[in-house]
Amino acid sequence: MTEAQVINPAMPGNRVLRFTAFLFGGVAYLTFLFTILYAIGFVSGLVVPKAIDTGANSGIFEAIIVNLALMSLFAVQHSVMARKSFKHWWTQFIPKSVERSTYVLCASLTLLLLFWQWSPMPAVIWSIQEPEMAMVIATLSFVGWVIVFTSTFLINHFELFGLHQVANNLVAREMPPPVFRTPFFYRFVRHPIYLGFIIAFWAAPTMSAGHLLFAAVTTAYIFVGIMLEERDLVGMFGDEYRRYRERVSMLFPWYKRS
Repeated sequence: MTEAQVINPAMPGNRVLRFTAFLFGGVAYLTFLFTILYAIGFVSGLVVPKAIDTGANSGIFEAIIVNLALMSLFAVQHSVMARKSFKHWWTQFIPKSVERSTYVLCASLTLLLLFWQWSPMPAVIWSIQEPEMAMVIATLSFVGWVIVFTSTFLINHFELFGLHQVANNLVAREMPPPVFRTPFFYRFVRHPIYLGFIIAFWAAPTMSAGHLLFAAVTTAYIFVGIMLEERDLVGMFGDEYRRYRERVSMLFPWYKRS
């Protein structure tokens, strides 16, 4: 057998591996879709069987420790696996084509664990009694989720969640090099996905202690995530991203300072 035959992507064995990778990417993406839809119900307290303020009550200090541990687990997983150095190490053991899908699957499973094991802290911090105003605030929360989803499609939703990589791998096509683009929302804020999450988490007609803890910790993590992400973006796009950072605000259009 020649070397060309060994590495020929058209060989049946290679086709099976590429198709397996594609199936894995599809499972990871469907898991993500289920997780993000559950997250909407979890935060808003709608439809899902276990929401942020439901479940067995425990002592306040036990609930704080459990919830902080769950959010810390997600933060560590989400940040470490996104770093370039980890990707370089990780792709020595898994195919590069499924690296993003593996990251998406791990993040989704970690979030599902958080939803499952979350300890409610139902003490009410604020509650809007006027029905019209409560509806406005609830609608604002869903607007935040719309911003999140729309922003992913404005860049490349399917690449962001690993499908583009496994689809290209399936047909033995190389991934195109990253291109820096700033469509629509990205012309006004550098991180509209994070902005959408902040709106979705904080726009609550009734804010419990558990919801407040969740919103505060995730918002703090968002700012840490932005710092790490922008460091990677500067490394990837150099002066082009530096000029963009000087020109466009981080999260709020009227606040231009980085």
